[in-house]
Amino acid sequence: MGHSRQEGGFAEAPMRPLEGYPDVPVSPRAGLEALRPEIAQLPMFMPHKPAKPAKSEGGRTLKIVSEFEPKGDQPTAIAELVAGANANERDQVLLGVTGSGKTFTMAKVIEATQRPGLILAPNKTLAAQLYGEFQQFFPENAVEYFVSYYDYYTPEAYVARTDTYIEKESSINEQIDRMRHSATRALLERDDVVVVASVSCIYGIGDVETYSAMTFAIKKGQRFAQRQLLADLVALHYKRNDQNFVRGTFRVRGDTIELFPSHFEDRAWRFSLFGDEVETISEFDPLTGQKTAELDQVKVYSNSHYVTPKPTLEQAVRRIKEDLRIRLAEFNAAGRLLEAQRLEQRCLFDIEMMTATGSCAGIENYSRYLTGRKPGEPPPTLFEYLPDNALVFIDESHVTIPQIGGMFRGD
Repeated sequence: MGHSRQEGGFAEAPMRPLEGYPDVPVSPRAGLEALRPEIAQLPMFMPHKPAKPAKSEGGRTLKIVSEFEPKGDQPTAIAELVAGANANERDQVLLGVTGSGKTFTMAKVIEATQRPGLILAPNKTLAAQLYGEFQQFFPENAVEYFVSYYDYYTPEAYVARTDTYIEKESSINEQIDRMRHSATRALLERDDVVVVASVSCIYGIGDVETYSAMTFAIKKGQRFAQRQLLADLVALHYKRNDQNFVRGTFRVRGDTIELFPSHFEDRAWRFSLFGDEVETISEFDPLTGQKTAELDQVKVYSNSHYVTPKPTLEQAVRRIKEDLRIRLAEFNAAGRLLEAQRLEQRCLFDIEMMTATGSCAGIENYSRYLTGRKPGEPPPTLFEYLPDNALVFIDESHVTIPQIGGMFRGD
C-alpha cells in the first residue's frame, strides 16, 4: 500500500509514475502485467463474496495502544492514505526507508478507517515479525496469523523410467493450523480483525459458504440429545478421544461432553446435560481441568476448512466416478493398463474414505468437485472470507507482487 515519493520521504496519493522512475509499475495489477504480459488479457478477478451469517462478536472498535505518535512525514502520509481509502481508490503506494515507521503508519490507517486489514508479506519470517508488531499495536483486537501450515511438503511424483510412484508426503504444523482456524473464525465473527498472511493465502481453502453454514450454536437451556450432539461434532471432523484430549477432539463422561475447539490453544468447553437439555456451558483449562468462565452460548466451527455437507459430498462422489470412468476408458483404449489400474485403485480408495469419514488424504485434489467449480476457475481462498470493506496492504511489494505473478495459477 502507499504513495508516490515526495521530498523528505514518505508519500502521497493517487497512482502516477514515481519521480525518476517512469517505467516502474505503481499498482499491483500493473506490476503483474509487467512481469506476465498475458495477464493483461485476463479480466480483473473479483473473489466470490457470499452472504455471511451475522457476527456474534461484532461492534468492537480497532484501537491502537502505543506510546508512539506520528512524526515527520507520517501524519501527511496517514491523512492521504485514509483520504484515498475513503474515496475508494483501488491502489495507493507508501514509500519509506527501513525504520521510517511504515508498519505504524499502516496501523494508524487501519485505526482511522475502522476497516479490517489483510497484510500480505512475502515469507513466513516477515509475516511473523509483522504479526508480533501488530499484536503490540492492537492488544485488544483480533490480530491473526495465516501462513502455510506445512513443515515440509513433497508432492506426489511418478518416475517413468523406473515405473516408480512416489506418494505425497507432508507434515502439518499443529500450531499454525490452529492459527489459520482462528483467523477464519475471527473474520466471520468479528469486525476488529487484522490478518497477517504470507502469499500462500492465494492458495485454496474450503468454501466460506459451506464452512460458515456447517457451524452450529449450543445455548444454555437448549434441548439437545447427546447422540445428536456427538453426531454433529463428528460431521465437523472432530474425533472422539477419551484418553488424549487435544485440539480437534472431544470426550464423553456420563452426561458431560468436553470439546477442544479447533481455534483454541489453551481453552476448551464443557457441556453438562440434564437429560436432553444443556444445563451448563463452561470454559476450562484442558491441562488442569480448572473452570475459567461460565458461558451462555458458544458457536462450534469445523475442525477442517474442507468440511462438506453430506448431500454435496454425495454429488461430488458421483461426478468423480463419472470422470474416472471416462479417464479409464481413455487409458484402456490407449493400452495404458498399468496407469488405468493405478488410477482406479487410488480414486476408489479415496471415494471410500470420503464416503465413510467425509475426508481423505489429499482431499484438496478433489476441491473442484467439492466446490462445484468449472475447470480453470480459481479456488476459494482467504479473500472470500474477508469483509467487503477490508483493506489489503502488500508489504515489500517489489518481492510480493512477483511472487503472486508466479503463483496465481498454482491451484
